[in-house]
Amino acid sequence: MSSADEAPEQSLIGHLVELRARLLRAVLAVLLVFIALIPFAGRIYAVLAEPLRAKLPEGAQMVAIDVASPFFAPIKLAFFVALVAAMPIVLYQLWAFVAPGLYKHEQKLARPLLVSSVLLFYAGCTFAYFLVLPVVFGFLTGIAPEGVAVMTDISRYLDFVLVLFLAFGFSFEVPVAVVILVLLGWVSVEQLREARAYVIVGAFVIAAVVTPPDVISQLMLAIPMCLLYELGLIVSRALVRRQADVPADPGA
Repeated sequence: MSSADEAPEQSLIGHLVELRARLLRAVLAVLLVFIALIPFAGRIYAVLAEPLRAKLPEGAQMVAIDVASPFFAPIKLAFFVALVAAMPIVLYQLWAFVAPGLYKHEQKLARPLLVSSVLLFYAGCTFAYFLVLPVVFGFLTGIAPEGVAVMTDISRYLDFVLVLFLAFGFSFEVPVAVVILVLLGWVSVEQLREARAYVIVGAFVIAAVVTPPDVISQLMLAIPMCLLYELGLIVSRALVRRQADVPADPGA
Protein backbone atom coordinates (compact mmCIF):
# COMPACT_ATOMS: atom_id res chain seq x y z
CA MET A 1 0.00 0.00 0.00
CA SER A 2 1.46 3.37 -1.01
CA SER A 3 1.76 6.39 1.24
CA ALA A 4 -0.96 8.10 -0.79
CA ASP A 5 -3.36 5.27 0.07
CA GLU A 6 -2.35 5.23 3.73
CA ALA A 7 -3.09 8.94 4.26
CA PRO A 8 -6.91 8.74 3.78
CA GLU A 9 -7.02 5.59 5.91
CA GLN A 10 -5.08 7.24 8.73
CA SER A 11 -7.32 10.30 8.45
CA LEU A 12 -10.43 8.10 8.74
CA ILE A 13 -9.02 6.29 11.76
CA GLY A 14 -8.19 9.63 13.35
CA HIS A 15 -11.75 10.86 12.85
CA LEU A 16 -13.16 7.65 14.33
CA VAL A 17 -10.88 7.92 17.36
CA GLU A 18 -11.93 11.53 17.89
CA LEU A 19 -15.61 10.62 17.48
CA ARG A 20 -15.26 7.88 20.09
CA ALA A 21 -13.56 10.29 22.48
CA ARG A 22 -16.30 12.89 21.99
CA LEU A 23 -19.06 10.33 22.54
CA LEU A 24 -17.37 9.00 25.66
CA ARG A 25 -17.15 12.51 27.08
CA ALA A 26 -20.83 13.10 26.34
CA VAL A 27 -21.86 9.82 27.97
CA LEU A 28 -19.59 10.53 30.95
CA ALA A 29 -21.20 13.95 31.42
CA VAL A 30 -24.68 12.41 31.48
CA LEU A 31 -23.58 9.67 33.90
CA LEU A 32 -21.91 12.14 36.27
CA VAL A 33 -25.02 14.33 36.41
CA PHE A 34 -27.19 11.22 36.84
CA ILE A 35 -25.06 9.93 39.73
CA ALA A 36 -25.19 13.35 41.37
CA LEU A 37 -29.00 13.41 41.09
CA ILE A 38 -29.65 9.89 42.43
CA PRO A 39 -29.69 10.96 46.11
CA PHE A 40 -32.28 13.61 45.22
CA ALA A 41 -34.41 11.39 42.96
CA GLY A 42 -37.29 11.27 45.44
CA ARG A 43 -37.34 15.05 45.86
CA ILE A 44 -37.22 15.57 42.11
CA TYR A 45 -40.19 13.27 41.67
CA ALA A 46 -42.08 15.13 44.40
CA VAL A 47 -41.53 18.39 42.49
CA LEU A 48 -42.73 16.75 39.27
CA ALA A 49 -45.82 15.36 40.97
CA GLU A 50 -46.80 18.70 42.51
CA PRO A 51 -49.03 19.84 39.58
CA LEU A 52 -51.15 16.70 40.01
CA ARG A 53 -51.13 16.60 43.79
CA ALA A 54 -52.32 20.21 43.90
CA LYS A 55 -55.41 19.22 41.88
CA LEU A 56 -56.25 15.95 43.64
CA PRO A 57 -59.36 15.91 45.84
CA GLU A 58 -58.83 16.08 49.57
CA GLY A 59 -57.67 12.74 50.89
CA ALA A 60 -56.61 11.41 47.49
CA GLN A 61 -53.03 10.40 46.85
CA MET A 62 -50.77 8.81 44.27
CA VAL A 63 -50.16 5.06 44.41
CA ALA A 64 -47.54 2.55 43.28
CA ILE A 65 -49.09 -0.49 41.63
CA ASP A 66 -45.85 -2.32 40.82
CA VAL A 67 -43.64 -3.45 43.67
CA ALA A 68 -40.51 -1.78 42.26
CA SER A 69 -42.21 1.44 41.11
CA PRO A 70 -41.22 3.48 44.19
CA PHE A 71 -37.58 2.83 43.23
CA PHE A 72 -37.58 2.80 39.45
CA ALA A 73 -39.90 5.76 38.80
CA PRO A 74 -37.71 8.35 40.60
CA ILE A 75 -34.54 6.81 39.10
CA LYS A 76 -36.04 7.00 35.61
CA LEU A 77 -36.95 10.63 36.18
CA ALA A 78 -33.45 11.39 37.50
CA PHE A 79 -31.92 9.95 34.33
CA PHE A 80 -34.24 12.03 32.16
CA VAL A 81 -33.33 15.19 34.10
CA ALA A 82 -29.63 14.31 33.82
CA LEU A 83 -29.94 13.84 30.07
CA VAL A 84 -31.69 17.19 29.67
CA ALA A 85 -29.32 19.00 32.02
CA ALA A 86 -26.22 17.60 30.29
CA MET A 87 -27.56 18.28 26.81
CA PRO A 88 -25.42 21.43 26.33
CA ILE A 89 -22.29 19.36 26.98
CA VAL A 90 -23.47 16.61 24.64
CA LEU A 91 -24.20 19.10 21.88
CA TYR A 92 -20.87 20.83 22.44
CA GLN A 93 -19.03 17.53 21.95
CA LEU A 94 -20.90 16.92 18.71
CA TRP A 95 -20.25 20.50 17.63
CA ALA A 96 -16.52 20.21 18.38
CA PHE A 97 -16.38 17.13 16.14
CA VAL A 98 -18.35 18.62 13.24
CA ALA A 99 -17.18 22.25 13.36
CA PRO A 100 -13.71 21.76 11.74
CA GLY A 101 -15.42 20.54 8.56
CA LEU A 102 -17.67 23.60 8.22
CA TYR A 103 -16.97 26.89 6.50
CA LYS A 104 -16.63 29.99 8.65
CA HIS A 105 -20.03 31.36 7.65
CA GLU A 106 -21.62 27.96 8.39
CA GLN A 107 -20.04 27.97 11.85
CA LYS A 108 -21.38 31.45 12.52
CA LEU A 109 -24.90 30.29 11.68
CA ALA A 110 -24.70 26.89 13.38
CA ARG A 111 -23.60 28.16 16.80
CA PRO A 112 -26.65 30.36 17.50
CA LEU A 113 -28.92 27.65 16.11
CA LEU A 114 -27.53 25.09 18.55
CA VAL A 115 -27.86 27.47 21.50
CA SER A 116 -31.37 28.47 20.43
CA SER A 117 -32.48 24.85 20.07
CA VAL A 118 -31.38 24.03 23.63
CA LEU A 119 -32.99 27.14 25.12
CA LEU A 120 -36.23 26.58 23.20
CA PHE A 121 -36.41 22.96 24.39
CA TYR A 122 -35.95 24.13 27.98
CA ALA A 123 -38.60 26.80 27.41
CA GLY A 124 -41.03 24.18 26.10
CA CYS A 125 -40.54 21.95 29.15
CA THR A 126 -40.92 24.94 31.49
CA PHE A 127 -44.09 26.03 29.70
CA ALA A 128 -45.50 22.51 30.02
CA TYR A 129 -44.73 22.26 33.75
CA PHE A 130 -45.94 25.66 34.95
CA LEU A 131 -48.85 26.30 32.60
CA VAL A 132 -50.01 23.14 30.83
CA LEU A 133 -49.86 20.50 33.57
CA PRO A 134 -51.99 22.44 36.08
CA VAL A 135 -54.64 22.99 33.39
CA VAL A 136 -54.56 19.38 32.21
CA PHE A 137 -54.80 17.86 35.69
CA GLY A 138 -57.43 20.36 36.75
CA PHE A 139 -59.54 19.21 33.82
CA LEU A 140 -58.90 15.47 34.26
CA THR A 141 -59.60 15.45 38.00
CA GLY A 142 -62.60 17.71 37.56
CA ILE A 143 -64.41 15.37 35.16
CA ALA A 144 -64.02 12.27 37.33
CA PRO A 145 -67.48 10.72 37.93
CA GLU A 146 -68.93 11.04 41.39
CA GLY A 147 -67.78 8.24 43.66
CA VAL A 148 -64.58 7.58 41.65
CA ALA A 149 -61.38 8.09 43.65
CA VAL A 150 -58.58 9.61 41.58
CA MET A 151 -55.41 7.74 42.59
CA THR A 152 -52.82 7.82 39.82
CA ASP A 153 -50.00 5.28 39.57
CA ILE A 154 -46.61 6.99 39.87
CA SER A 155 -45.07 5.15 36.88
CA ARG A 156 -47.95 5.94 34.55
CA TYR A 157 -47.96 9.53 35.74
CA LEU A 158 -44.25 9.81 34.97
CA ASP A 159 -44.71 8.40 31.47
CA PHE A 160 -47.60 10.78 30.82
CA VAL A 161 -45.67 13.83 31.98
CA LEU A 162 -42.50 12.91 30.09
CA VAL A 163 -44.49 12.57 26.87
CA LEU A 164 -45.89 16.06 27.40
CA PHE A 165 -42.44 17.45 28.16
CA LEU A 166 -41.01 15.95 24.99
CA ALA A 167 -44.00 17.09 22.95
CA PHE A 168 -43.75 20.69 24.11
CA GLY A 169 -39.95 20.69 24.09
CA PHE A 170 -39.74 19.54 20.47
CA SER A 171 -42.70 21.69 19.44
CA PHE A 172 -40.82 24.75 20.60
CA GLU A 173 -38.07 23.85 18.12
CA VAL A 174 -40.29 25.04 15.26
CA PRO A 175 -38.36 28.32 14.68
CA VAL A 176 -35.05 26.45 14.46
CA ALA A 177 -36.53 23.98 11.97
CA VAL A 178 -37.91 26.81 9.83
CA VAL A 179 -34.58 28.65 9.79
CA ILE A 180 -32.67 25.49 8.87
CA LEU A 181 -35.04 24.69 6.00
CA VAL A 182 -34.63 28.20 4.60
CA LEU A 183 -30.85 28.35 5.04
CA LEU A 184 -30.40 24.98 3.36
CA GLY A 185 -32.38 26.26 0.41
CA TRP A 186 -34.98 23.52 0.57
CA VAL A 187 -37.82 26.03 0.78
CA SER A 188 -38.09 29.79 0.56
CA VAL A 189 -39.68 32.19 3.02
CA GLU A 190 -42.40 32.92 0.48
CA GLN A 191 -43.25 29.23 0.16
CA LEU A 192 -43.46 28.88 3.92
CA ARG A 193 -45.73 31.93 4.13
CA GLU A 194 -48.02 30.42 1.50
CA ALA A 195 -48.11 27.15 3.49
CA ARG A 196 -49.17 28.96 6.67
CA ALA A 197 -52.73 27.60 6.53
CA TYR A 198 -51.49 24.00 6.26
CA VAL A 199 -49.10 24.57 9.16
CA ILE A 200 -51.91 25.85 11.36
CA VAL A 201 -54.04 22.81 10.57
CA GLY A 202 -51.06 20.52 11.21
CA ALA A 203 -50.35 22.21 14.54
CA PHE A 204 -53.90 21.60 15.73
CA VAL A 205 -53.79 17.99 14.52
CA ILE A 206 -50.54 17.37 16.41
CA ALA A 207 -51.99 19.05 19.50
CA ALA A 208 -55.11 16.90 19.31
CA VAL A 209 -53.02 13.72 19.13
CA VAL A 210 -50.45 14.57 21.81
CA THR A 211 -52.47 16.38 24.47
CA PRO A 212 -55.39 15.07 26.55
CA PRO A 213 -58.88 15.43 25.07
CA ASP A 214 -59.58 18.93 26.33
CA VAL A 215 -59.69 22.04 24.19
CA ILE A 216 -57.62 24.20 26.54
CA SER A 217 -54.49 22.01 26.53
CA GLN A 218 -54.78 21.55 22.76
CA LEU A 219 -54.87 25.31 22.29
CA MET A 220 -51.92 25.70 24.66
CA LEU A 221 -49.82 23.55 22.32
CA ALA A 222 -51.20 24.58 18.93
CA ILE A 223 -51.15 28.36 19.44
CA PRO A 224 -47.49 28.51 20.59
CA MET A 225 -46.52 26.33 17.62
CA CYS A 226 -48.21 28.75 15.23
CA LEU A 227 -46.61 31.77 16.91
CA LEU A 228 -43.19 30.12 16.87
CA TYR A 229 -43.66 29.34 13.19
CA GLU A 230 -44.21 33.03 12.56
CA LEU A 231 -41.11 33.79 14.62
CA GLY A 232 -39.15 31.38 12.45
CA LEU A 233 -40.36 33.19 9.33
CA ILE A 234 -39.28 36.55 10.72
CA VAL A 235 -35.81 35.30 11.66
CA SER A 236 -35.41 33.49 8.33
CA ARG A 237 -36.38 36.60 6.39
CA ALA A 238 -33.84 38.67 8.35
CA LEU A 239 -31.06 36.12 7.76
CA VAL A 240 -31.81 35.89 4.04
CA ARG A 241 -31.66 39.69 3.72
CA ARG A 242 -28.40 39.84 5.65
CA GLN A 243 -26.83 37.16 3.46
CA ALA A 244 -27.93 39.07 0.37
CA ASP A 245 -26.37 42.30 1.67
CA VAL A 246 -23.05 40.76 2.73
CA PRO A 247 -20.59 40.15 -0.16
CA ALA A 248 -19.14 36.67 -0.52
CA ASP A 249 -15.94 36.09 1.45
CA PRO A 250 -13.44 34.26 -0.73
CA GLY A 251 -11.55 33.05 2.30
CA ALA A 252 -14.62 31.55 3.97
